[in-house]
Amino acid sequence: MNDLRSSYKTIRQHSEAICKPLKTEDYVVQPVADVSPPKWHLGHTTWFFETFLLKPYAKDYQEFDPAFNFVFNSYYESVGARVIRTDRGNLSRPTVDEVYSYRRYVDDAMDVFLSNELSPEIEAVVILGFNHEQQHQELLYTDIKYILGHNPLLPAYDDKGIENIAVEQNESWISIEEGVYEMGFAGDGFCFDNELQRHKVYLQPYHICNRLVTNAAYLQFINAGGYNNFRYWHAEGWEWVKNRKVIAPLYWFLINDEWHYYTLSGLQKIDPQQPVTHINYFEATAFAAWKGARLPTEAEWEVAATKFVWGQRWEWTESAYLPYPDFSKAEGAIGEYNGKFMVNQMVLRGASVATPEGHSRITYRNFFQTHLQWQFTGIRLAR
Repeated sequence: MNDLRSSYKTIRQHSEAICKPLKTEDYVVQPVADVSPPKWHLGHTTWFFETFLLKPYAKDYQEFDPAFNFVFNSYYESVGARVIRTDRGNLSRPTVDEVYSYRRYVDDAMDVFLSNELSPEIEAVVILGFNHEQQHQELLYTDIKYILGHNPLLPAYDDKGIENIAVEQNESWISIEEGVYEMGFAGDGFCFDNELQRHKVYLQPYHICNRLVTNAAYLQFINAGGYNNFRYWHAEGWEWVKNRKVIAPLYWFLINDEWHYYTLSGLQKIDPQQPVTHINYFEATAFAAWKGARLPTEAEWEVAATKFVWGQRWEWTESAYLPYPDFSKAEGAIGEYNGKFMVNQMVLRGASVATPEGHSRITYRNFFQTHLQWQFTGIRLAR
């Protein structure tokens, strides 16, 4: 139990450390529906532990505030009504101080709860709660960046520069032979339900690039008129480009004929050697088409992933987000975790600079709609 208590404290403290550079006003902003206010993330992750562990299993636990179930429930239909996603930024109350009081109250109760002997079933929910909060830690980084990056002052979040990474300098293509391979999670330890069941796939021979597409390479696409040529785009992607008048990735600014981009450390000149990021599926496939290549499928990515460095950018794949063979949802509210989203989304693989250490693995399946750019997404080519 001491390991669970220690892990709980470490994970919970990390969420608050991410928010430490913020001003009070930053906690409440919601520029678009896909971005939640930092205050809501802090409350929602706390609500998860209260709702799925303390209320049903902790003896004599008194709910912090019954109204918080309505405020901080995200999408769990079986748990009750909730504030709709687009209205999270309208919540001036509860205050930031009240949300932190909520966290302390639940953390104290969880410390007592985790001191007791837990059944394997309850321990599994605790570990799911850990991973759930780690998912929201990544969302905190990306949502904070969107909030600050859409402020006309373009304020810096901090000066740590987490977005800059060491980049593989020499491009090469990894060859994978035709064959039957296995994919999906196997072994001990935690995984999400969408990583199961492990199953066989047949792959044609293919090549996959050893490194991510760089800003320099993507700038060539821009300069070649990539955003003005419908031939590279899916029909829906081309409508997105035209309707939004898109000319570059999210956070790119053309200032005095020179490209800059907003980072968590503030506005900077484009670093040509860094991987391009904050692009959506439409942009990734258009670039690939311009290069005479394509995106890998998630099976191709997983089979080859031991042969290249990954984890700096979420990598778009050519695979729709669908259940694996023999996938099954858990009973009750926990069963709403991933399965209900298996429609109209594409799979991303890997991790990003905003992903908590140890949170992702080769079998991890992220997923987003094709138009979304606000995550730290990138491109790895295949052919």
